[in-house]
Amino acid sequence: MKVQQKPLEPVTLKFYQSGNYLSDQDFKDLLADPVKKKYPHITVENVITKNDLPQLVAAGEPADFFITWNGGLSFYKDLNAFVDLTPLAKQSNFDLNRFDEGALNAIKAVSDKGELYALPYAINLNALYYNKDIFDKFGVPYPKDGMTWENAIELAKLVSRTDGGTKYRGLEIDSWQRIAFPLSLVPVDAKTNKATVNNDQFKRAFETAKQIFSVPGNEYVNSGTAAWNRFVKDKNVAMAPTVNLFLRFKESPDLNWDVAQFPSFSDKPNMYGMYDLHVMIPLKSSKSRDDQMRVMEVLFSDEVQSVMARKTARVSTMKDPKYTKDFGADVPELKGKNLAGIFKSKPAPAPEFSIHYSKAAGLVTPEYEKYIKNGQDINTALRVAEEKINQYIASQK
Repeated sequence: MKVQQKPLEPVTLKFYQSGNYLSDQDFKDLLADPVKKKYPHITVENVITKNDLPQLVAAGEPADFFITWNGGLSFYKDLNAFVDLTPLAKQSNFDLNRFDEGALNAIKAVSDKGELYALPYAINLNALYYNKDIFDKFGVPYPKDGMTWENAIELAKLVSRTDGGTKYRGLEIDSWQRIAFPLSLVPVDAKTNKATVNNDQFKRAFETAKQIFSVPGNEYVNSGTAAWNRFVKDKNVAMAPTVNLFLRFKESPDLNWDVAQFPSFSDKPNMYGMYDLHVMIPLKSSKSRDDQMRVMEVLFSDEVQSVMARKTARVSTMKDPKYTKDFGADVPELKGKNLAGIFKSKPAPAPEFSIHYSKAAGLVTPEYEKYIKNGQDINTALRVAEEKINQYIASQK
């Protein structure tokens, strides 16, 4: 006689994200619809909040998942909000061997015991975007895969000029992190909570940035989103090495662009910014542990990961090369672009990010700008940044 299985109780799982890691459409395509199809008893709800995880925990908000990036995990470590996923994955026959090992290691670095507190669903790529019209205008060959920073700087010298009243900039980096991350540099050691800026590796990163902005006609203006806009909207930047901009090109359909492999340091070939991951934290407070695992089973299924790679131009954290092959396949703006070049590089190893990372990074930026723009001595810039970070951390104790 066959035993009748008891139907699963209807449940609603809430996903909180402080920021917009998944748009409403992405949430529908990658979570809500496929979860409902596989497990009709589960409803998933997308909650965009201004509150970070500490505020949610303090308020006792009923939350099942929190979406963030791996740099935020250390900040939440003392909240008692995490659960180790390694034994749960084993119990659920959830195969962690399908994941990029470096991506999982970047998350395990947060725990003193190598516990896995979250699962990464996407890697934020780095690429070298370039404006073909600027290169054509000045009769200069396009950027190639495999360039070093020195190669990119030499190329920038050929296209940095003013012509017809328009100032063309050869090479634009949007932050000091864009140069520092491929060297696995962070401004604070998470284990000691001491600044790690005043050293030869940071000096190397700063000096490379200085070379970029010392190209005549390519002087430093300002960084961040403004730097992206100069490439995407103003169309006066020849080369922009930065993170995933692929879905932004819809905003500027007349931009004649292509993409090449991110420039690398000569002794670290084929390496771009360290593991910068979008992660999903299944919260310890959830009363639906089995259903949390069912949701993750769906998100990391072959079907959903393929949709993510094809439709949203995100880099999957799965090892299988088919997701690289599928990357951006359903995004019309990416047709005919040199997408294969991006994947010739791999992310650099990522250390644990300190709880003071964001503040420390903000303290580095003014000293970086004084060095780049105002001619401040590099040793002074790094020493002052280090002192300010250590003073800030001491004030927090």
